[in-house]
Amino acid sequence: MLMIPRKNHFDLWDDMFRDDSFFRNEPVKMMKTDIRENDNKYIIDMDLPGYEKENISLEISDGYLNVHATTSSTEDEDDKKYIRKERYYGECSRSFYVGDDITEEDIKANFKNGTLSIEVPKKDPKESIPQKKYIPIGD
Repeated sequence: MLMIPRKNHFDLWDDMFRDDSFFRNEPVKMMKTDIRENDNKYIIDMDLPGYEKENISLEISDGYLNVHATTSSTEDEDDKKYIRKERYYGECSRSFYVGDDITEEDIKANFKNGTLSIEVPKKDPKESIPQKKYIPIGD
């Protein structure tokens, strides 16, 4: 007689404790981002599945590019009994330092198939920015 361990295909407790987001009160795996560069620009590719272009905003403030996205559920949540809920509804944001000399006109952004693609040009730093100077340490 061959004994095969029984595999329960629906084990809510195992799934729940295996999921590291269960113990956190924040969404994880949101706004996954790749940043690449070439000779004259940086390209930021950000995953925003389920978001609409109208609900994504970009702004420059104090040298930071801020990306903010909002999504909401159109379903009436009160009468639903979920066994597992992984889709996130709400707001999320990310910030990237791009420098004080970058303006809104310099940045180009496109949103297609749930991916936000942002191009930020490389600019030479201003001459007035002081360079680091090191102080030698004596004996």
